[in-house]
Amino acid sequence: MAVAPPPSPPSVRGSFLLCVCQGGVEQPLIARQQAILPAFAPGAWRRGVVTFRIGPADFDPPDDFFPDLILAHTVIRSLGQVVGDARGPGSGGVSAAAIEGVLRLVEGGRFDAIHAWPRTARVADAKAADPDDGLPVAAVRAAVAMAAGIDPGSERMAAPARRGDLVLDIVLDAPERWWVGWHRVNAPPTSWPGGAYPGTLPAGAVSRAWLKLDEALTTFAVPLTPGERAIEFGASPGGACQRLLEAGLSVVGVDAAVVHEQVAGHPRFEQWRMRAREVPLARFRGCDWLLADMNIDPADTMAALGRVLEPGAARPKGVIATLKMPTWSRAAEIDGWLAAFRSWGYVPQARHLSTAGREICVVALRGRGGRGRGPRTV
Repeated sequence: MAVAPPPSPPSVRGSFLLCVCQGGVEQPLIARQQAILPAFAPGAWRRGVVTFRIGPADFDPPDDFFPDLILAHTVIRSLGQVVGDARGPGSGGVSAAAIEGVLRLVEGGRFDAIHAWPRTARVADAKAADPDDGLPVAAVRAAVAMAAGIDPGSERMAAPARRGDLVLDIVLDAPERWWVGWHRVNAPPTSWPGGAYPGTLPAGAVSRAWLKLDEALTTFAVPLTPGERAIEFGASPGGACQRLLEAGLSVVGVDAAVVHEQVAGHPRFEQWRMRAREVPLARFRGCDWLLADMNIDPADTMAALGRVLEPGAARPKGVIATLKMPTWSRAAEIDGWLAAFRSWGYVPQARHLSTAGREICVVALRGRGGRGRGPRTV
């Protein structure tokens, strides 16, 4: 049976990128754009949203363009903004004029999925139906789908977007004012509306570190294998250790503070009640995964990792590090931190997770030939 080709993007592709980020990260995101995409010019920005004019004039990015911005939760091609009458009249109380504006912008384009989310909501919560001051996210998505001839209750619309899908994006600035764009799915975060991880914290999780690690494992497709051994710096109260135990690993938590009894009592868990710098290097032998999530300066976290990795005291398969940011201005140091991982023989990937606060997650897998290649980021 012949397979239908994927939908083509709108005939008017859009001359701006629209990047969604956590509120407060706009200026560091612009600084990173200027460093890695100097031909792109900053456009308008508001809390949680930054736009860039694509350059040079003759450059047309590929459909799945997702530049190495690290601080952006999602990146879409912007078609513009639509403005309608406040709350109707229209389908489900959604502005009919705004819906008509969307159809004009896409010019009959066909899409596999529709993503809608509010601009100002914390991205980690954007999966909720109406997370921000009653903005009708679910109603907008359903109304636009119906107007585009798509059954909003269909199984395809209910399922997450898949790799290769063409997605219509709607960012709600207000009930009657939306940004409209599109993107092609090419990595897990691009299948989530606004780049917000759809996972939730289980009732029995001892801390939100469980959810952060869960997002990191999904985002970077980390190849954990039952029976492997992981060591975490800054383990207390034990949320990340709990997630690793659930994956079938044997886990060592390194922390002078007490780990939650639910984790401490697990038969595959052991705690070393000391600081990371106090652990004898010989004890890292046989470690498959090294994790760090310490409430200290990121330079100190990098020093703790370097103490183990630089002399080759251990050669784990991979490292998962959370680098806390005292201020977002420290984001200027990200490239230096990634270079350090490569010098240790690892291929680093970095992202500001949607479930995280002011911090960067780096996942670094051991590179072939003993030295890391260039960075891969999502």
